[in-house]
Amino acid sequence: MELLASMGGTASWLLGYVVPFLFVLTIVVFFHELGHFWVARRAGVKVVAFSIGFGPEIVGFNDRHGTRWKLSAIPLGGYVKFLGDENAASAPDRGAIAHMSESDRRESFFHKSVGARAAIVAAGPIANFILAIVIFAGLFMTVGRQVTTPQVDAVQAGSAAERAGFQPSDVILTINGDPIDSFGDMQRIVSANAGEPLAIEVERGGQRLTLEATPDLREVTDTFGNVHRIGVLGISRDTGGGQVRTERFGPIEAVTQATTEVWFIVDRTFSYLGGVVTGRERADQLGGPIRIAQVSGQVATFGIAALLQLAAVLSVSIGLLNLFPVPLLDGGHLLFYGIEALRGRPLSERAQEVGFRIGLALVLMLMLFATWNDILNISKS
Repeated sequence: MELLASMGGTASWLLGYVVPFLFVLTIVVFFHELGHFWVARRAGVKVVAFSIGFGPEIVGFNDRHGTRWKLSAIPLGGYVKFLGDENAASAPDRGAIAHMSESDRRESFFHKSVGARAAIVAAGPIANFILAIVIFAGLFMTVGRQVTTPQVDAVQAGSAAERAGFQPSDVILTINGDPIDSFGDMQRIVSANAGEPLAIEVERGGQRLTLEATPDLREVTDTFGNVHRIGVLGISRDTGGGQVRTERFGPIEAVTQATTEVWFIVDRTFSYLGGVVTGRERADQLGGPIRIAQVSGQVATFGIAALLQLAAVLSVSIGLLNLFPVPLLDGGHLLFYGIEALRGRPLSERAQEVGFRIGLALVLMLMLFATWNDILNISKS
């Protein structure tokens, strides 16, 4: 009986966490690598391999262009390998390049112009942003977005809102000049601006007033027990009695809204990272694969639409991370190509090798730090 219970627990864990995690990560990684692949093919570069995951191949096939499409054993990323690459990080294989035939040189990534190489590298993160916009737009057109009018129904005693002079029945119109269409719009701006004074325009009894409020930083526990530190005003909205409506958008407006959503994620990410550097934010909110798996399992309980939304958010995050100017990441390659364009020749082999080693060390340290945060967060829950 204990064995059966153990097997049942393992199956539940796999279905509840691992499957949603692999679903989300595979979508994001596939489209990232597809961006590299698509532009490389059009630039005349031969793609030797397209892999989802790292390590030993589980299953694969060769297409008519000679590319090996494969699923590998370690599902924590992926890569495309071009002709002339030594490894999955696109480090050039100097020995192979030196002995290439003229026909191979025409299809070699290494021998393409700096502009072509930069376009191929940038295509991965760009594909991530496009994927996120497509997912968000699709959700806005089909599932829609729940909207609650930005009206204040209650003000918490001793809160930032009470200190600022908010009253029940106030309707929030703008924050720092940006129009507010829903209570959710207000919450997102406030949550990201703890300790920052906000000019909030409200309508009260037919008149417009501007109140200055500084959101308090508080720890808020969500439905799954996860703790988040966010800015809070201390106002609430009644969501009963038909106060919540669902809005669906046409294709053009859906894409516009989706682009705005992607920009919000980018802006919030930079705001958080800036806060970590200046000491306003704590770095323990950074998560790694364990955290992504945990969140994927939790979000999956709300259905496929919520899981797709998580995939869109993760796609933006991975696209943005890959643009950081760290050797080994796409942004590091773009940095090298920028230097090459300015100098008229690439950096020396030694300089590139040192850069890749530094980049590898930074990426490994980030992964270890994020995983350590994951372990600490799990131990606290």
